[in-house]
Amino acid sequence: MLATVVLFYTTTSAITFNTDSIPADPKDVSSRQAIVAAVYDVISGPVGQKRNWDRMRTLFVPDARMIPTGKKQTGESTRRVLTVEEYIASSGPFLEKDGFFESEIGKRTEQFGNIVHVFSTYESKRAVTDSKPFMRGINSFQLWYDGKRWWVLTILWQSESNDTPIPEKYIGTKN
Repeated sequence: MLATVVLFYTTTSAITFNTDSIPADPKDVSSRQAIVAAVYDVISGPVGQKRNWDRMRTLFVPDARMIPTGKKQTGESTRRVLTVEEYIASSGPFLEKDGFFESEIGKRTEQFGNIVHVFSTYESKRAVTDSKPFMRGINSFQLWYDGKRWWVLTILWQSESNDTPIPEKYIGTKN
């Protein structure tokens, strides 16, 4: 039992020590609302605009995961687990080439101590002026407060489909 406790605190100390390698903008990490808004801000921009990926990196713990889910053409449910670096490498070129603006259209938040779960309903457009989104869905953010700032641990998301429409209770709510 003592060995387990020592291992836990040693591992936790090492993780805490390594999480602040790139300084974050204090405004981005000062609240759970601010960090979610910062993620949306970083990935959004017009055609040809380079994203500030260094800023993105400051929002996530080093071992964070980004997990898109969906269905294959066979109907089988699938997920893809990415590090932040893998997300930047795979999605970054498309976001910059095609233009991409993601905005929150609803939110439900649950908090216990230093952990928070945010169900953030989004809509995606190629340009801010687009009248209709080309995609909507829900981002499930898991956040952690280390006593000094907020961190993103995981974002798990699913796009809306004909088979899985977004329930009205997740649109327009902001708690």
